[in-house]
Amino acid sequence: MKFRELLVGAIQRSEIPLRFEPGAEESVAQPVTEVLEAWIAAHQPARNSSEFDAGQMALVERLLAELNGSAELPE
Repeated sequence: MKFRELLVGAIQRSEIPLRFEPGAEESVAQPVTEVLEAWIAAHQPARNSSEFDAGQMALVERLLAELNGSAELPE
């Protein structure tokens, strides 16, 4: 499952009145995804000088890949 599918599913289950308009779920999901991408990218270490930094960099890259749809969510 992709993150976007999970997010759109949550939006579809919500009580948002606009959900009946075509494309409303995607319109709501896009800014949420952009905020999450900025928040996760802010946690990217400035340098990769330790094992902790390398692990955090790998996690940030994985989460961003899941957000942009290039990676599946873990099961």
